[in-house]
Amino acid sequence: MSNPSNRQRLSDAAHNFCGDFARKESIDVLVSYFSDTRSCEVIEHGLSRFAPFIGKSFTGRDGMRQYFSTVTALISYDDMDFTDYIVDPVVRKVSVKATAKFTWITTNESWGETFTYMLEFDEAEKITRYEIWGDTGALYLASHGRLKQVSRSTPKSGVIGTPSKYRRSISIIYLIQIE
Repeated sequence: MSNPSNRQRLSDAAHNFCGDFARKESIDVLVSYFSDTRSCEVIEHGLSRFAPFIGKSFTGRDGMRQYFSTVTALISYDDMDFTDYIVDPVVRKVSVKATAKFTWITTNESWGETFTYMLEFDEAEKITRYEIWGDTGALYLASHGRLKQVSRSTPKSGVIGTPSKYRRSISIIYLIQIE
C-alpha cells in the first residue's frame, strides 16, 4: 500500500482540525493540532479594539490555549460547516471557507457569518500558522448589543455581512498568498 500524498496528508490534517473545531472539542484537543517542534502562531485579522482576540498575534502552544480560551469565553457558535478546501502541498498551506452562526455571549446577539482560515503546516502535518478572516463588523456590533438595532434599521437592499462577490475575492486572495 502506498503512502498518502503530501496533498492528501495536509487535506486530512486540515479536515481533522476543522472538524474537531466545529464539534466544539476541548481546548486540549485543538491545541494538540499545533506544532510542538516549531514556532506556531494564530492571528484573527481585524482591528484589535473590536475584541481581545482580534488583530493580536498569539504564539506558541500557550498562546494557542490563550486564544481558544478567550474566544470561547466571549462567543459561542452553532452550525459550523467547512467547505472549499484548497491545498497547496508545495508551501504546505490549506485554505478553507466556512459558515457558522455566532453569538456574543454577554449580549446574546447572533449573526450568520462566512469566514476563511489559512492553515500552514510543518513536515509532521502540525499547524504552525493559523489565520482567520471573518466579519469583525458584526462581531463588534454584537459585542456592544447593537447588531439587532443596526440590522433592523438597514434597508432591504442593504447588506449585513460580507457580500458574496467579496467572499469570492477573499478566496482569490488566499490563492495569491500561497505564493
